[in-house]
Amino acid sequence: MIRLNCFFQAADAAKYKDALRAAVALTEKSCHHAGCIAYDVFQSATRSDVFMICETWKDQASLDLHSATPEFKKYVAEIEACGQMKLERFEF
Repeated sequence: MIRLNCFFQAADAAKYKDALRAAVALTEKSCHHAGCIAYDVFQSATRSDVFMICETWKDQASLDLHSATPEFKKYVAEIEACGQMKLERFEF
């Protein structure tokens, strides 16, 4: 399995709201992709400009198919336009 933790930090408060909206929309779609074990968005309890998308995939092939979907490309571009993202990857 593959776990991805995608940390997001907004450029400003308005952009945070836009990015969070896109992250929730991406999560709603991604949960139904083949090979998705878990997919969710978590807001920071201590920082109002930070959230994390946590996703778990069955294998690399499932993750590759997910990354190629139109909704992934659309929503990730929207999120990236609002601030900075950092990705952590774990395999187990």
